[in-house]
Formats: sequence, structure tokens, C-alpha cells
Amino acid sequence: MGKKTLVLIYGGRSTEHEVACRSAAFVYRSLDRDKYSLHLVGVDKNGDWYPQLDSSSWDPGLNSLPIERDGKIARSATPPANPRGALASLCGLAPDVLPDCVFFPMIHGVSGEDGTLQGLFELAGVAFVGPDTLGSAIGMDKVVTKRLAASAGIPVVPFVEVNSGMWVDGKAAICARAIDILGLPLFVKPARLGSSVGIKKVKDPAALPAAIEEALSYDDKVLIEIGLNVREVECAMLGGVSAKPSVVGEVVLDAEFYSYEEKYAQNSRASTRVPADLSPELTAEIQKLSCRVFEVLALYGMARIDWFLEKATGQLYLNEVNTIPGFTQVSHYPLFWSKSGKDPANLLSDLIELGLQRAAVKGALKKEMHG
Repeated sequence: MGKKTLVLIYGGRSTEHEVACRSAAFVYRSLDRDKYSLHLVGVDKNGDWYPQLDSSSWDPGLNSLPIERDGKIARSATPPANPRGALASLCGLAPDVLPDCVFFPMIHGVSGEDGTLQGLFELAGVAFVGPDTLGSAIGMDKVVTKRLAASAGIPVVPFVEVNSGMWVDGKAAICARAIDILGLPLFVKPARLGSSVGIKKVKDPAALPAAIEEALSYDDKVLIEIGLNVREVECAMLGGVSAKPSVVGEVVLDAEFYSYEEKYAQNSRASTRVPADLSPELTAEIQKLSCRVFEVLALYGMARIDWFLEKATGQLYLNEVNTIPGFTQVSHYPLFWSKSGKDPANLLSDLIELGLQRAAVKGALKKEMHG
């Protein structure tokens, strides 16, 4: 069998653009070139797509993929006739190449991880890596994630939801209600962002309105959670209908919380302990619950499931899920699988194969009522 064509789409319009370019570099370096013919498509912060025509000359040691803009697709007065043609045009590919393609989205956050890009793939009928439109949209929204998880008996941190319309109509009442229900300290988070962007810890009631305003500048829906004294533990998931958990790791912090800077700065005070210093029974419980979350949220392919372990009580709480987890040099998803015995090249091959399997299953479904 010949090589499969892989299209790595990276960058994007979200606040996590730089992280996505670094994640894409990890995939670029780690991919088995004997199995896959690689096409690269960079999406800049304006949302413009640029096929990377000279990518074969790039240094494989790059820590962040650049976006070269010479290959920008010209806007046509005659749009493609169907979604498949539109996707081929955006990627600078001939439409007849697409049946052999697997699309690997490495766009964290809005317009990449939230189901919008996955919807384009599904409309075009192409194979792609990671959860589908539904699972991606669910996993991106922390409020929906927590409500679905809670309905399945999975413990979640108590929270209050705020949206921009509610905020305009009753700022003082919202702040008073949040403090009355949850107490202090509080964490204020945009509901549909990752990498800890826009998160504030609030210890003083007077600081709550500004924290909510800050979060609402990134998203029109905000989550206010009770601030617990916790350990942060995580589990990486890999699989289709039946997914498998990795070893459990722990984020060891010397900071208020796992902020964007602590995740990605060169001088970060955070470290990762893999495997986490947990009892075998608690490790097994986290893995079991992570499998349950993966199922309940309709995920597929990959996800990282993040948990809070309350220090005083030992109670586990679901924090969030990441459906396109980081793939940088310091990211936990590939690290956890490496510690579980799966090197990056094999991990990527497994993810690509899962995308092909799902496309084959969906492609075999009946399109007519008879026959």
C-alpha cells in the first residue's frame, strides 16, 4: 500500500494561535514519513488559509511552525460546487486527492476545537482526527460538559453560569448570588476557551465584577466556580467506541493555579509528575471515570480529561476536557502516552487510523431508504 495523504491544519483565529503552531511542530517532527505524505495548511489570526508550498525545506527541529503567506488561495467569484470542493480549494489540493486524505486539525480553541472545523470535514465527507462535530462542541463548552457529566453521576465542581445578556441586566445581583452560593475564593473562566486564557482567581468580592468583565471579553458565556484546595490530575484518552486511558499524571504547582504562563513559559514553576503519586485504587478510579466521561460526552479519537482532587476530603471533581489537547514539547497528552509505552509516531498513527475507521463506518451508512 502507498502512503496516505495527511493534511495538517494549524494556527487559527483563537487566543491559542501560538500554542497551536507549537503543537503542529510536534506533529510535523513526529509523523512517520514512510506512512504519510504530508500537506501543511496554516490558518492565520485573520482566518485566512495558506497552503505551505515550501514546507519540505523546513527544519524538522522547529519548535513552532511558521505560516508562510505566499500561497494564499485567491478569492474566486465562482465558489466551489460543494463542501468537498470548498475544502480542497482552501487547502490548495485537487478535489480528487481528498478521498485519500486524513485531516489532522491542530487548531486549539475557537474555530478549531469547538466543532466548526469538524463540521466542514463532515460536510465534505473526509476522514479527520479527533472528536466529531457533536463531541467537539460539547467538550469545548465547560458549562455543557459539566451539566452532562453531572447528569451521568460524575462529580463536578459547583458553579454558576453567566452570559453577556444576564450581565448587562444585573451585575450586582449576579455577583451577590455567586458569592452567596459558592463563597470565596472563586475562579472565573470563559466557558469556551482553553490553555487557561482569561481565568482569574477572586479572593475579594470587590474584584469579582472586573474578573467577570475580563472573561466576557473572551467569550459571551462565563463559568464561576468555587475555589477548592486541590491537586490537579489528568488522564489522556485514546480510542473510538471503546477508548483506553493512559497513566495518570499530576500537575505540581508553585502558583495560585495552572495559568497560561505556568503552562507554556520557559521559566514556569509548574512541573509534571508521571505517574502521579496516587494509590493504585485511586489511579484506577480516575481512569475508570475518565472512560465514563469520554463515553458520556460523545468523544472520539483523543481527549485529555482533567480532574481536581480535593486535598481535605479526597473527593474527585471533573475540571474540563480537551478534545484537541496540546502537542507541544511540554504537553501532557503525548507525554502521558509516552509513559504508557506509546511513542509519538505510533500515537499519531493510531489517531490517524481511528479517523479512517470512523470515515469508513460513516461512509457505509445508507443514504437512501430503499436498496
